[in-house]
Amino acid sequence: MQGVVRTFDPQTGEGVVIRDTDRENFVFAKNALEGSILRNLRQGQRIVFELDDAGHATKVGFGSEADMGTPTAQV
Repeated sequence: MQGVVRTFDPQTGEGVVIRDTDRENFVFAKNALEGSILRNLRQGQRIVFELDDAGHATKVGFGSEADMGTPTAQV
């Protein structure tokens, strides 16, 4: 799924992402960046992510307009 980073604290790894499809907020899992080339997230950054069994955002990766399926996306 895709979304936009609402908040992220690089010291604690805590933050929130807003899912694009329904604007629902999800808290990042403690290991959300584990295995990713991303080491930090900034407010407003587009990302792709999955949800773990607890409903936390995990497996975070780069997002782009093409990933988001927006009308202006060039694939």
